[in-house]
Amino acid sequence: MAEHNELGTWGETLAAEYLEKKGYQILERDWKSGHRDLDIIAMDGDTMVIVEVKTRRNRLFTDPEMAVDYQKITNLQQAANHYVKMKYYDGDLRFDIISIVGTPDTTHTIDHIIDAF
Repeated sequence: MAEHNELGTWGETLAAEYLEKKGYQILERDWKSGHRDLDIIAMDGDTMVIVEVKTRRNRLFTDPEMAVDYQKITNLQQAANHYVKMKYYDGDLRFDIISIVGTPDTTHTIDHIIDAF
């Protein structure tokens, strides 16, 4: 596996553990809809939360959450729409971003942006 993929997988695992500690129920991880994917689908009480995880080694170029641009948001919304219809879900839906900066071998920070878009 490519090094950047390993970092992303580590970040998604860290994000899922973080959410579970906050009381979220993880429903799915790395769910795919064609070429689109949803990193984490979870329940926060009665609200379904679609979580996009962005992991970077450092902030030299930009903050990780800045990678969630218009096209990424559109893809996330389309994949979420497919998931909601497939599961016949008719409740509240929210989109969060979790950005992680660091590596498994260094210290890391986790920023959770609730209702990001």
